[in-house]
Amino acid sequence: MSLGLLYLLLLKATVTSFSGMGSLPQIRQDFVVTRRVVDDEQLSRAVLVGRSTPGPLGAFVVSIGYAARGWPGAVAGWLAVVTPAFLAVPLLVLLRRWLYLSRLRTAVDAVIIAGATLLVPSGVGLARDAIAQLFQGG
Repeated sequence: MSLGLLYLLLLKATVTSFSGMGSLPQIRQDFVVTRRVVDDEQLSRAVLVGRSTPGPLGAFVVSIGYAARGWPGAVAGWLAVVTPAFLAVPLLVLLRRWLYLSRLRTAVDAVIIAGATLLVPSGVGLARDAIAQLFQGG
């Protein structure tokens, strides 16, 4: 996987999530299911590293980049995490002009609800794998 594609896939996940762990379903779909760059165990490890280190909840994206392409992938992951923050201010200035429109407000709410809904199957899959590993190890 090229660094450019890695960055774009991680950016897509972080831009469409609105919260740290909200990008997890998209990342799992792109990196584990579709492209098979990392497996569920590496994804679980990346989430563990991201959650146990100080910083934003979405820091596990950097670990996913590292698992996929080493240090250059980690840099691509970091860039994917910080890019939305740099784009947020100009985007909010533009949205402020149209936020009074009920259609736009409804669309934003729908995206947030869809992102939250996508967390459920991903969480179930990760929990199932964690429980299976727990019983295999003990």
